[in-house]
Amino acid sequence: MKRLIYQVYLGKRNKLYDHCVASVKEYCKLHNIHHEIQRTPILMIRPDPFVTNRSRESYEKHGGYLPIYEKENAFTYLKSYDQVAIIDADIYICPDAPNIFDELPSEYDFGAVVERDMPITKQYRAKITNYSKMQYSTIKNVDWKWNDSGAEFMNMGMMVMNKSIEKYLNGETPKQFLNRPRFKAFVDGLGPWKWSTDQTLLNTWIREEKMNIHNLDWRFNALYKGVQDEKIKEAHFVHFFLKDHLPNKGENIEELMKTL
Repeated sequence: MKRLIYQVYLGKRNKLYDHCVASVKEYCKLHNIHHEIQRTPILMIRPDPFVTNRSRESYEKHGGYLPIYEKENAFTYLKSYDQVAIIDADIYICPDAPNIFDELPSEYDFGAVVERDMPITKQYRAKITNYSKMQYSTIKNVDWKWNDSGAEFMNMGMMVMNKSIEKYLNGETPKQFLNRPRFKAFVDGLGPWKWSTDQTLLNTWIREEKMNIHNLDWRFNALYKGVQDEKIKEAHFVHFFLKDHLPNKGENIEELMKTL
């Protein structure tokens, strides 16, 4: 089995990202996984400046493109690998973490962690309830399996794909995929998607296509300070997604690691 972990690390380097990416590098060595780090923009997906609701600063500071969509360049590698995982650069992998690819059996196309299934704090549960209403309530052709915690959406900071997902790309390049007319409102940030990332687009895509989706164990994408403090030590992958909750905004790595 040929397996790849793909990461995007653009712009100025910082201690948090360096530490997290280094942990992924060691993890790949341990499990014989290829590791690819994208350091320069490739896709350069741009919102339409004449219709977008996004603030100009959010994309003009990057030269007019949205860096969050660079991750989808990983789709290119599905031709060469049996399994591909995309892992954000702010995710730390614990040294004893099991092989993530073994968690996605061959009968599934896609796997990720559903946020509301994590042992999250009361405060974060209220946040994702409101977030999911904003992002998904107008998308009526999908069963989001609503409950008191909102929609069953997946956190796309860590996602795993089997090669079978390639058929849903219809032979398109990653850039052609993201430029589908269906996704234009997400990219342009129209209406409720003004602040959306690729997360809403991908959640919608995998469900509209009726893929065979696997809900992964929360320990493979534990949201730091979203998950209850007493549970974070059980995690395999720790996602430092809120810099304001980190010691010195993530620059004090030694202090940060003591909390795990």
